[in-house]
Amino acid sequence: MQPVGLQLREMLHSMRHRGADSTGVTISGQQFSSDYVLRAFLPDIATNGNAALRAVSRSLVRSGASIESSSRRDQLLRFGINFKGNPKVLADSVLAVKGVEIHSLGRCSEIIKDVGDAYDLDKKHGIAAMKGTHGLGHVRLATESEVDISHSHPFWAYPFPDISVVHNGQLTNYHEMKRRFQQRGFTFQTHNDSEVISVYIADKLSRGMKLNEALYESLEDLDGTFTYVVCTSTGIGMAKDRWSAKPFVIYETGKVAALASEEIALRRAFPDNVERFEPQENQVMTWEVSLAPTIKSR
Repeated sequence: MQPVGLQLREMLHSMRHRGADSTGVTISGQQFSSDYVLRAFLPDIATNGNAALRAVSRSLVRSGASIESSSRRDQLLRFGINFKGNPKVLADSVLAVKGVEIHSLGRCSEIIKDVGDAYDLDKKHGIAAMKGTHGLGHVRLATESEVDISHSHPFWAYPFPDISVVHNGQLTNYHEMKRRFQQRGFTFQTHNDSEVISVYIADKLSRGMKLNEALYESLEDLDGTFTYVVCTSTGIGMAKDRWSAKPFVIYETGKVAALASEEIALRRAFPDNVERFEPQENQVMTWEVSLAPTIKSR
């Protein structure tokens, strides 16, 4: 287990100039004592948080789950859940509670995000103490939606466990793609195009496609300018569009791979002799946990 939370905090702190409206992380490769950890959010600050906690607990129990642990910090709820059925049943039971959103549902990962910068996030949620095998992070400047927690990255792929995305760019076919998924019965919690990317990748993985194959197909199916990173239970993948307009740099050794929008973030976490490279247009790269990177481009 690695100090993933600490490394992400430092990298994100160095990127504060790109936006400090909100900050979020996915910490993956954790070892939970329960089958799942669920992170939920109460968007309405006037909502009675303790009542919502009880309502979600009742709904989970009705779905057949047993609750190992539960906690609340302001608008954010966290549950440790034991459940052997379809995880969509869990997610749907929580979303059925009025005024509740889900940030993540995972067997080995969780998403923690809040308003403020990386040190604010750590002070409130203790991310620096969290260990895992890999993770994602994002700092946000709200340009097309509100300064709030709901539209902060990373985005979870509802209802698929342990899949999340961070994204720099804009999809021009976002509404079309979202409608197609909704016609197939998918649920979206926000109006952010990044959520569509997470569901797009998760859907392909659920049908047996390998991560690098799904990333390649996204280069054809996603319109716009984008560089995005996806986190799964077994690794990380990135894809960069045909225009290669969004900055992205990578540092890797035989033991570590670190990705960022700017070199300053790499140097913050790995200050000694950082030699970075930049992926080019239409490039896909994947890294599996504890295995050498698989690098492909076209």
